[in-house]
Amino acid sequence: MIDHVSITVPDLAAAARFYDAVMAALGVAVVGRSAEWVGYGLRADAAHPGRSYLSVRAGPRPEAAASWQAGIAAGGADDGPPGLRPHYHPEYFAAFLRDPAGNRIEVVCHEARS
Repeated sequence: MIDHVSITVPDLAAAARFYDAVMAALGVAVVGRSAEWVGYGLRADAAHPGRSYLSVRAGPRPEAAASWQAGIAAGGADDGPPGLRPHYHPEYFAAFLRDPAGNRIEVVCHEARS
């Protein structure tokens, strides 16, 4: 069972509208909201092992690069350093990692450079 998942989005308001609708249809409540994040569901614990929690957070480019650096420092493998990927769209800024088990992680910012 997945305990929790955190995702980063370039437009939190648009993502919140989407996830508010999807999670409500699934019967999962909004449990917190601020200008930087929105959370759905409840974390699992010994009494409630079937619970799951989703955190949706705003994520600018510096966080995408910092997460790649932190992953490398913690034993991850480079699968594409932070940078623009204009073949996706002009502002597509991404970093790619492999976790210690070889799973691929992509961190993306779609926002224009500020």
